[in-house]
Amino acid sequence: MQSTSSSGAPAAGWLKIAAFAAIYIIWGSTYLAIVFAIETLPPFLMAGLRFMFAGAILFTWARLRGATAPSGLHWRNTAVIGGLLLLIGNGAVVWAEQRVASGIAALLVTTEPLWIVVLQWLGKAKKAPSAGVIVGLVLGAVGMVVLVSPWKLEGGVDLLGSTAIFLSAGAWAWGSLFSSRASLPSSPVLTTGMQMLCGGALLALAGTISGEWQTADWSSVSQRSWLALGYLVVFGSLIAFSAYSWLTRVAPPSQVSTYAYVNPVIAVLLGWAFGHEEVTVQTLIATVLLVAAVVIITLKVKH
Repeated sequence: MQSTSSSGAPAAGWLKIAAFAAIYIIWGSTYLAIVFAIETLPPFLMAGLRFMFAGAILFTWARLRGATAPSGLHWRNTAVIGGLLLLIGNGAVVWAEQRVASGIAALLVTTEPLWIVVLQWLGKAKKAPSAGVIVGLVLGAVGMVVLVSPWKLEGGVDLLGSTAIFLSAGAWAWGSLFSSRASLPSSPVLTTGMQMLCGGALLALAGTISGEWQTADWSSVSQRSWLALGYLVVFGSLIAFSAYSWLTRVAPPSQVSTYAYVNPVIAVLLGWAFGHEEVTVQTLIATVLLVAAVVIITLKVKH
């Protein structure tokens, strides 16, 4: 008979493959879903509702299944992670997609692996990148310049929105690195729910401070926006974000960040097919450069 340990290994392998597939494919589609959602919904409140609703479901489910009540330290750490990943990492993207096409937003988010390398280099570990990784960083920088170029080869990209997304990728990378070493509940589902509750509450607070409750016309919210919000809750949060949160605990950060290979390609194609977004030669060149940079960095980084 096959032992429990040996039978568990293939199951864990398939689970990891499924989790990677979720963050690769589903997250690529969420950029367009965000565009549809914020057509008639206020951006920060939409994002806050998305994560608070999904977080409440996960937290309740985990506790009902016997997960140990989190400590104060656990709440503090998940609040930090939720702030970095969701308030800044996701909130800035949602806000910027009012100014930047969904495909462009996805391309800018591909800089997250570059941020991972830089933050590990400048952090306490002083993990210097290899020559191959430096090549990837340079290639990624060139891709950024091509995408958000001051000379505007074709059309041009909004500088403020692009900068916000670029910085959001840095916050996401920082949060990912912090979550890999922070003291968190033993239940991944509980942890994810707590991160979403904290991040969602911070997003709702941001929406309140920015006056979205006063300016929002809830009676005029379209069916497409509500459906997009539902898609973001179920697929983008409950499924994909849960998969990502689990992967940050069981896989190296550089490996987890490989979702950046696929996300921009899917986002650009969906934005072109369903969002009527223009795909220029400049966008295609930047796509090749940025994805190539991520591939090089992932292959060359020292685990």
